[in-house]
Amino acid sequence: MNLKRKVEIAVISDVHLGTFGCQAKQLLTYLNSIEPKKIILNGDIIDIWQFKKRYFPKSHLSVIKKIMDFAANGTEVIYITGNHDEMLRKFTDTEIGNISIVNKLVLDLDGKKAWFFHGDVFDISIQNAKWLAKLGGWGYDLLILLNSVVNWGLEKLGKERYSLSKRIKNSVKGAIKYINDFEKVATDLAIEKGYDYVVCGHIHQPKMLIKENKHGKTTYLNSGDWVENFTALEYQFKRWKVYNYNNDKLSPFFADEELKDMDVKDLIAAITIVEQPKKKKSK
Repeated sequence: MNLKRKVEIAVISDVHLGTFGCQAKQLLTYLNSIEPKKIILNGDIIDIWQFKKRYFPKSHLSVIKKIMDFAANGTEVIYITGNHDEMLRKFTDTEIGNISIVNKLVLDLDGKKAWFFHGDVFDISIQNAKWLAKLGGWGYDLLILLNSVVNWGLEKLGKERYSLSKRIKNSVKGAIKYINDFEKVATDLAIEKGYDYVVCGHIHQPKMLIKENKHGKTTYLNSGDWVENFTALEYQFKRWKVYNYNNDKLSPFFADEELKDMDVKDLIAAITIVEQPKKKKSK
């Protein structure tokens, strides 16, 4: 019997299910090693952009089944939309059992406020993102809308959608500047809004650091990805940590025995059956 670590919150992002780069087996190992009260999927979990490849192996289906099992067993699953799964934004604020879909999230964690979002909306223009997001509570939603319109327009013109990965690969110096600008915009906004933590994904750079300006300070966290870094964020005992699969894995198993034994047809059938969440016992 494998012991599972109890975690108050687990945050994963940039899994890119449906692409050759996705390392689903490593992710399954991680998910099978924890028992979270809440799991936050911070964008780009399913890569809808690249679905035309018709590539979706058993291990990728197993990840979806595992997440659904979490929800069926009482774990709150919050899916924050990203750019590669932006089609889900039309279902924002939808709730099905223990699963909800949102564009952004604010949580109270032991008296401190945490702001969660994927971060792709800053790609439109790092320079202009700050003042747009400052326009009240709907400013960030306006950025999301603009981002969708930009990609829609590119598609209509027969051009490729905006790709951050290509931009980063163009130049190391440009990548460093982009990442620094991204972190500055995110943390400046968080400080302005009075958030103690700002939690992002998108740039595939796992990190935890304290950022400070003349108005205050905040803790910046990024969950990294499951394509190259194999990282997640965990919150437990009032503290955040960056989980790194290569350094922190505690067990040699790869997936639940049940998932290993199921064939692809059984997995698809299991995923499409809507399971009712277990009722919580009243105190």
